[in-house]
Amino acid sequence: MPRHLTRRSALALAGALSLGSTVARAQGRPLTIFAAASLKEALDDVAAAYTAGGGARTAISYAGSNQLARQIEQGAPADLFLSADEEWMDYLAKNGLIRAASRRDLLGNALVLVGPAGTPHIEIGRDTNLAGLLKGGRLAVPDMAAVPAGRYAKAALESLGLFAQVKDRIAGTENVRVALALVARGEAPFGIVYATDAAAERQVGVAGTFPAASHPPIIYPAAITASSTHPDASAFLDFLRSEAATRIFVARGFTVLR
Repeated sequence: MPRHLTRRSALALAGALSLGSTVARAQGRPLTIFAAASLKEALDDVAAAYTAGGGARTAISYAGSNQLARQIEQGAPADLFLSADEEWMDYLAKNGLIRAASRRDLLGNALVLVGPAGTPHIEIGRDTNLAGLLKGGRLAVPDMAAVPAGRYAKAALESLGLFAQVKDRIAGTENVRVALALVARGEAPFGIVYATDAAAERQVGVAGTFPAASHPPIIYPAAITASSTHPDASAFLDFLRSEAATRIFVARGFTVLR
């Protein structure tokens, strides 16, 4: 330290250096995003476009919305949460774990029945012989009690009077991508996933689409967590509605909500 600095000046300089170091670390820390598993390909592309345009680096964790919400509740350091349904976002909001003013409904999706690639198309309705299609196998469906895709699937099956046919033939999974993988690997003859999941896996084909009226609207809300201190959190949330992000989401099969 130069001799001509007074003690007060030295303390001021040390404080400034410390503050600068803190800011630098914050700017260098990746923006941590917790997102529903069904968003993977699209959100990976969106995040890459954001970073390429000068935005912060991102670190994205994908899983079932229920698992991610519970992790945030337990103190996991997430900056943003993108859920596959409103219920888990409502859960965090009720517990003061998101910034309510930042919440926005971002995307929509469709629910489909998938089988091996080349599966013939069927019309899904009350007369569908779903049990017959399984031929003794199991129907891969995300956890119907907690995972959004599973909840939508159960609602659709019950609405169409098909649940009784398959309730004892369900292969429950921890998220929608695991259900998709079971069908892709031939471990389950059919599964229920989102249309965007089916489009991301070449080993499966869409057998049919569940009528939109048979289940609650599929809505993906996004919000900044209450604990986030990352300076880019708001900017990334805004970018999710940019023209560049919209093109990516639409190309991946999502409906963009306004």
